[in-house]
Amino acid sequence: MKKQLLIVSPASAKENNGNWQTASRWAHFLRARYRVAIAPGWQPSDGAPDLLIALHARRSAGALAAFAHACPGRPSVLVLTGTDLYRDIATCTEAQASLHHASALVLLQGAGLALLPPALHAKTSVIYQSAHALAPHRHAPARRHADICMIGHLRPEKDPLTFMRASALVTSPGARLLHIGGALDQALGEAARATAAANPRYQWLGNLAHAQARQRLKRCHAMVIASHMEGGANVIIEAVTSAVPVLASDISGNRGMLGEDYAGYFAPGDAPALARLIERCIDDEAFHALLRRQCDERALLFAPERERACVLDLVDNLV
Repeated sequence: MKKQLLIVSPASAKENNGNWQTASRWAHFLRARYRVAIAPGWQPSDGAPDLLIALHARRSAGALAAFAHACPGRPSVLVLTGTDLYRDIATCTEAQASLHHASALVLLQGAGLALLPPALHAKTSVIYQSAHALAPHRHAPARRHADICMIGHLRPEKDPLTFMRASALVTSPGARLLHIGGALDQALGEAARATAAANPRYQWLGNLAHAQARQRLKRCHAMVIASHMEGGANVIIEAVTSAVPVLASDISGNRGMLGEDYAGYFAPGDAPALARLIERCIDDEAFHALLRRQCDERALLFAPERERACVLDLVDNLV
């Protein structure tokens, strides 16, 4: 009989965020060899799986601690998110405890290793997430708009305000800034509505289904990720594997995905710098081609077969 795995994900399909995409994709990979369930938590009365995989050190801390105490002979994996790496493990005792309760740790990009104590490096793996490649969209030579999108729910960590402010500073005639994501923060939702009312260049499209958002992304000239913290953003992978260049805040998590020498960084929170980068990406064909080329060079890291092999290898060795 196949062994039973449980993936503890604080997010569900309804949230449609990066944590859920990771949980769903890993479950798909693992079902080739194991019985896999996804749940928001775990307690001893649920019955013990042969392996527990937890996403998010702080939000899954209770499940990891309970599993470590109830099933000390069974392995567990902790997948570290951006808020784990760049906030919680420095300040939250529950998140810190999760690092030690887990048998193995997974980072979604290599730069995160510098945030972990050296004593934990031996049980840490880097597994880049993946997305199926989409054929590049063929833009009409005389298109009316050069769409620049930002994809991510409106919450402070994603810094949607910088994208909104940049929309008022961009002057390229065809530029249109599209914002995809639900308002998890009421004030940011109100800011998005106010920005759209004041500036027709900015459009807030709200929450879209994952497949619909990816098709919209595919048709864009570039994608912006303005986050203050990221563990290894799915949207970067989906842009790169759709041949859409990325304009990224200059933070560790984005550098771990795009490389140290990537040309499309701007200082976090710097709306004028982002506006200039958007204009250059639209108006300078050579610069846009450079970003495309650099993204293409990273695409092999984000291949599904690579992620699948790494996930199966990790789990096979633990169980």
